[in-house]
Amino acid sequence: MYLDEKNEWQPPERPERRQMTPREQKVIGWLIGANIVLLFVAPIGGATVIGALIHWWSA
Repeated sequence: MYLDEKNEWQPPERPERRQMTPREQKVIGWLIGANIVLLFVAPIGGATVIGALIHWWSA
């Protein structure tokens, strides 16, 4: 097949992404930190609730 390299289609350039403000960076940091804490705390809390329901149901 013939490929015309001289006149090939070029995709439009992507617009430059804006920088996050310091406040936005701080909020993202807090959200990531909260998610990491909940990653470890939520399974323990969920197991406690399920255990309590099992004991309540069997009592």
